[in-house]
Amino acid sequence: MLFWIIVAVLTASVGAVLLIPLLRGAPAVALDRAGEAAVYRDQLSELDRDLAGGLITAEQADYARAEIGRRLLAVSALPDTPMSTSVGRRSSLWAQAFIILLLPALGLCLYLRTGEPGLPSQPLAARLANPGNDMAILVVKAERHLAENPDDGKGWDVLAPIYAKTGRLDDAEVAYRNAIRLLGPTPERLGSLAEALLLESGGVVTAEAREALQTSLRLQPDNPTPKFYLALAFEQEGKAEEARKAFAALASESPATAPWLPLVREHIAKNGGAPAAPASENPKAPGGPDASEVAAADDMNAEDRQKVIRGMVDTLDAKLKQDPANFEGWMRLIRSYTVLNDRDRAIDAVKRGLAAFPASGDQGQQLVALARQLGLPLESIQP
Repeated sequence: MLFWIIVAVLTASVGAVLLIPLLRGAPAVALDRAGEAAVYRDQLSELDRDLAGGLITAEQADYARAEIGRRLLAVSALPDTPMSTSVGRRSSLWAQAFIILLLPALGLCLYLRTGEPGLPSQPLAARLANPGNDMAILVVKAERHLAENPDDGKGWDVLAPIYAKTGRLDDAEVAYRNAIRLLGPTPERLGSLAEALLLESGGVVTAEAREALQTSLRLQPDNPTPKFYLALAFEQEGKAEEARKAFAALASESPATAPWLPLVREHIAKNGGAPAAPASENPKAPGGPDASEVAAADDMNAEDRQKVIRGMVDTLDAKLKQDPANFEGWMRLIRSYTVLNDRDRAIDAVKRGLAAFPASGDQGQQLVALARQLGLPLESIQP
């Protein structure tokens, strides 16, 4: 009953606020007839002065005097009364009827259809007891439980990923550490802790993250995630040789269809490695290096390796001039020149590839998409 009383009071209050301007009515337009008549009389006096001064002729004065006199008589015949329109009154009445009758009725119908008037109010304790699918209430409930039972490892294990997904990285780190302390380290918990630390540091592999990754790798030696981040740590420290070898080892151990392989190859090339072809391709495509050649290049120093890579790319380029129908070769050549920071030759390779595979076809569209992905200027490529 109290709910309906509050609803009625609120509805009446809102209606009163909306009705006040309408009940005041439109402002009366009081026409000051006396002031208007005084203006016309002044015009008559000025007309006599102009006639006496010779500024106008007698004929012009008579014509003007007749017109001013006509207007003066018209003003004098009307009383000084406020003016209002029946249209305005009708509009005001309709607006008042809508606010008083239809607006509350419409709101009540919508509430009865979509609301739950019989649902009792629920304080925080009741909502915590029946949180439903409210994630915020579930988190609060879990936090209260863990405040009373801080040694509940399963509770910390459940709460930690929720913290991480909602961006509460500091809380996620604490939760993962508590879960590891109470339930023991596992590759999953250690990897999640390392990822939370990485997010906290903006992607930098800190000493704490590296320790967690190394422990995770000892527990699960075939896990590619810690291997990738540990190789990334070498790269961030400027140790290009160690990073290249770590990424190359990960690439050699990964399945041909592994989704992380393209990213690993990018890091291999970034750290001075050979731009290897994807594992799903033939071991030795026409004009491309085979696995033994790539491995031999990886064992050389940076200068010799660069010469060997340049020789491989030049050989592939020469082969494509003789056999331009090798679509995969064009894709590798464009990537190779980009890795070598030779943008002019990369652009030229795209142009020659499009000459063999026009952009109107599917393969030509792939060449254009690759050029766009590598940041090559399309306006200098497409005619």
